[in-house]
Amino acid sequence: MCCESKRRFLLLYATQKGQAKAIAEEIWQQAGAHGLEADMHCISEMDKYNLETEKDPVVIVISTTGTGEPPDSARKFVKKIQDKTLPPDHFAHLQYGLLGLGDSEYMFFCNGGRTVDRRLQELGAQHFYDTGLADDCVGLELVVDPWIDGLWLALKEALQLQKEKEGMNNAVNAVSNSLSTAPHAVHELKLNSEVQNLKLEDEGARSSHILSQKLYDINLVAPARDTEPSLVHSVPPVSQSALNIPALPPEYIEVEFQDTQGENPHVSSLTSEGRTFEVPVTKAVQLTREDAVKTALLLELDIADTAFEYQPGDAFCVICPNNVSEVEKLLHILGLSEKGDDFVCVKVKQGTKKKGAVRPQHVPERSTLKFILTWCLEIRAIPKKAFLRALVECTSDAGEKRRLQELCSRQGASDYTHFIRDSNVCLLDLLHAFPSCKPSLSLLIEHLPKLQARSYSVSSSNLHQPGRLCFVFNVVEFPAGPSRPVSRKGVCTGWLAELVAPLLHPSKNSQGTKGESSSTEKISIFPRPNNAFHLPADPSVPFIMVGPGTGIAPFIGFLQHRQKLREQHTDWEFGETWLFFGCRHQDRDYLFKQVHHLTSLLDELQCFLKNGTLTHLKVCFSRDSSTAEVAPPKYVQDVLRLCAKEVARVLLKDGGYFYICGDKKHMADDVSDAVVDILSMEMEADKLEAMKILAMLREAKRYLQDVWS
Repeated sequence: MCCESKRRFLLLYATQKGQAKAIAEEIWQQAGAHGLEADMHCISEMDKYNLETEKDPVVIVISTTGTGEPPDSARKFVKKIQDKTLPPDHFAHLQYGLLGLGDSEYMFFCNGGRTVDRRLQELGAQHFYDTGLADDCVGLELVVDPWIDGLWLALKEALQLQKEKEGMNNAVNAVSNSLSTAPHAVHELKLNSEVQNLKLEDEGARSSHILSQKLYDINLVAPARDTEPSLVHSVPPVSQSALNIPALPPEYIEVEFQDTQGENPHVSSLTSEGRTFEVPVTKAVQLTREDAVKTALLLELDIADTAFEYQPGDAFCVICPNNVSEVEKLLHILGLSEKGDDFVCVKVKQGTKKKGAVRPQHVPERSTLKFILTWCLEIRAIPKKAFLRALVECTSDAGEKRRLQELCSRQGASDYTHFIRDSNVCLLDLLHAFPSCKPSLSLLIEHLPKLQARSYSVSSSNLHQPGRLCFVFNVVEFPAGPSRPVSRKGVCTGWLAELVAPLLHPSKNSQGTKGESSSTEKISIFPRPNNAFHLPADPSVPFIMVGPGTGIAPFIGFLQHRQKLREQHTDWEFGETWLFFGCRHQDRDYLFKQVHHLTSLLDELQCFLKNGTLTHLKVCFSRDSSTAEVAPPKYVQDVLRLCAKEVARVLLKDGGYFYICGDKKHMADDVSDAVVDILSMEMEADKLEAMKILAMLREAKRYLQDVWS
């Protein structure tokens, strides 16, 4: 614990992929410049803090994961405060400010932070500062930066109130009564309060200053005649501005090369998700023609000899490596091409100024250099501003150094968003654009986040195919562009496609699709159960499924499962089922054409229709031309509108469920709008009332989404 004389506050973070931790570390670093000391802990370290007895202000930074859940590191904390036996004044003594991180592309925006915030309020805790909700869809920094700027004034106010309260020991009751409304007054402080513009400088300096460089002091990478900014080139006013740049993050990792040999850890040891399973790929099928816009693959895994369990609608994660050629390029830039197979020891740097410095859990203490870059670090991650700030110190060219400073500065926030964040620029792109930048391996370990396992929806039924698990995916393509010199495939989808490529032998059918193959390749997976996206518990309840493209995958599992249930329980009553499916072209993209030998998806769905498993099937093709007088609907939301009365009946009268799977931005939102229009029309109510009904359906877990952006 920090000394109270240093004006302490408690700083807690709950992170899934490292964003919340990085922001908490930024707050911790800035605190000293304001005469404060942050006692920082991960929210899961409940043995190191105690909110029940906490007297000082508490700052919480928390992200959101999955379909609106708090991050894994906050699970125990949330479970503890959700205890219904806690009295409403349990945290009446607590003053806190909360910063939630989320992505408005997803349904439950910042729900992790909102959940904690709401529960703390219910237990009597008081805000000393407005809650901030940062949106990764438009850029976290748009809220994070001003929220941190305003935090210091609010903290000092709260600490002053606390000091006055503690100094009046002879009149505790009177003081507590007189201050009962004070936290509310502080809560009313707005983020646009007049606070001194924060000016940070390099580690070790005591006074604030602004980093100033005149245009004529530097050599810009692009010719002066260029009037448009780019990743490597800026224009006024940024190019002529004095810059507010972040503090230089302290170094805390050192890497030692060793002469000894040994074995690398197993990849399963890199995850904290519990048990992992190494399973063989027993089938690989290309579902789309060669001339389709996207390449869709289906893989079948053999889980018969494992304890892996799932339900239709569940997801699971694949542990994947970085691209081999990208790792080789990175080793070359680092000047370590000849040392990729050498063992290194990673440990905390002695005498580091980083508080609570520990070796990242996702990096083994001892392994080969190539293992770290292949399996441990997300080398495709979009560099955070703190990383850019550290890269400045590794850059020798003055023009490149200035541009990196601009990109991590307040003045260059728009350029950062446009040329790095929105362009999905990664470390390799930066090192290509700024060739004089030569970072160390230790810097990469300090700043690159953990290589995350990738999540996929199950597209099979354990009743229909015991011991088998199927999943479908599009091979993601990132085309070359101004900030990306080469095209790339998705980290996991590209790896999986390459893994099974030798097994996809051309078939002899006229469509030119690829056939099935057996495989001995193995991949490591672990379960990621979905608590809501399952078939209704009551089989008599009707449901609607909307799944264009590969979004149909979990619904194939739904229907296979339902068919088996119908065969096993002939005396049960089963509700009606609707499926709305769409793709670009009927002849190129109609998925599952080779899943069951020569059976197309249409044939399989027609089979479900024939035996009564599927009651209604609606299909559309968005890119096919039509000669009909009345053009057919192009998108699933258009088909839904044509079935408005039936959709409204299922949802409003029959108590049915509505499932959506697929692209969030370009489909799920449009489907949601269509449902609102349908409810409004059929209820003869305004849109606001229809939106309330939809919100109630979501709350009741009857309107469910499994979407991605």
